[in-house]
Amino acid sequence: MKPIFVLVHSPSVGPSTWRPVADHLTAMGHQVRIPSLLHVGDDSTPPFWPRVVDAVRDDLAQVPADTPLVLVVHSNAGLFLPAIRSGVAHPVLASVLVDAALPARTGATPVAPQELLEFLRPMAVDGRLPRWTDWWDEADVAPMFDDPVTRETVTTEQPTLPLSYYEQLIPVPDGWADHPCSYLLFGPPYDEYAAEARERGWRVAHLPGEHLHQIVDPAGTARHIVELATTP
Repeated sequence: MKPIFVLVHSPSVGPSTWRPVADHLTAMGHQVRIPSLLHVGDDSTPPFWPRVVDAVRDDLAQVPADTPLVLVVHSNAGLFLPAIRSGVAHPVLASVLVDAALPARTGATPVAPQELLEFLRPMAVDGRLPRWTDWWDEADVAPMFDDPVTRETVTTEQPTLPLSYYEQLIPVPDGWADHPCSYLLFGPPYDEYAAEARERGWRVAHLPGEHLHQIVDPAGTARHIVELATTP
């Protein structure tokens, strides 16, 4: 049975960051799901990680229980991978982390390191942060997009998450990595995570680009994901 590719976006952005890749995967003959995490931060009261797991599980509710999955997580969603893996009932054939932060090996994973929290706290208004692309200078944001329409779509869709989202700890269930995991790197600063992925014995591939390169080169991203997920 062919697996379903489950493309999980960072809660800091939205499903549109995966739709071009989903279109290419579909054209390649694969089934695809893109769970929406846009409402994870609607309620500012933590914990938030169970809502991420529930959103993925709810999206898969109509998928037969014996259908294998390939979990594909981008950016901040990488931190939720152990909880997602442990929270879904379907068998997981493989996981691919795409320019993603890595979960801790054991225990719990902080969503944001202390230096990032110190950067974010002055931005919060009534406990909520600006949209993710509004955190950075135009010189940092513009290179991530190759056309104004895509930029408008991604930017408009972004949620304004509560600061408490970034202050949470995400549990790392024992035994979650019971399947092959791999890493697709776009570029710095995620090269540090790619190096750690190699240390964990995971396969690593490199598709040079900015952090949202999946919307710039969805065809190349789709090919790498399939190769990483299906090649021993």
